[in-house]
Amino acid sequence: MARALLTMSSKTYSSWSLRGWLLCKLADLDIEEQSVSIADPQNRAELLLLSPSVLVPRLTHEGVSVWDTLAIAEYLNEVLPDAGLYPKDIVARAHCRSVSGEIHSGFSNLRSALPMNLKSHHVNFRIFAGAKPDIERVETIWAECLSRYGGPYLFGAEPTVADAMFAPVTRRFLTYGVKMTPESAAYCATISAWPPMVEWTAAARAEPEELEELDVEF
Repeated sequence: MARALLTMSSKTYSSWSLRGWLLCKLADLDIEEQSVSIADPQNRAELLLLSPSVLVPRLTHEGVSVWDTLAIAEYLNEVLPDAGLYPKDIVARAHCRSVSGEIHSGFSNLRSALPMNLKSHHVNFRIFAGAKPDIERVETIWAECLSRYGGPYLFGAEPTVADAMFAPVTRRFLTYGVKMTPESAAYCATISAWPPMVEWTAAARAEPEELEELDVEF
């Protein structure tokens, strides 16, 4: 049987590619990685938040092509139902889908004010005021989940789709030195130590390509 193919863009800058890759890792799906060129105009538009449509990551598996991270999550949950992508409890599962959908479809101010960049670290970064309500909402989601399900991941002892969806946000918070509650900081540390995240971060830092527009000092 042919290996699944995951088409992605930059590991340094693409939060969507990170999410798709983490979902495949959660499902324990054996994948071959295919990178689209950072010079491709559509790819650059996606990374610079100029494109309304994100077509990577794209998962090709057994004749099926799926793009959009939530679509990939739902597909993997269907074909690999024992992988544990979502909580077993129906109430927790609905909650997991809700917060995953919320981070997927919203938080545009946070995305633009704190762009994904795994090679950068800022001290005393001035955060755009419009992003602060987004940051507060993220921390509220984390606090509610960690309190209700006991941590260290959002829905308990094991990572789920929600952790894959929020993983790029933890990196944004750490990259730009966002002031967080102790609970949020502990969650960010948990995700940073999550083995797939460690693997992705190391690969991002070894990535030769750079996107000059995202390397500017704000």
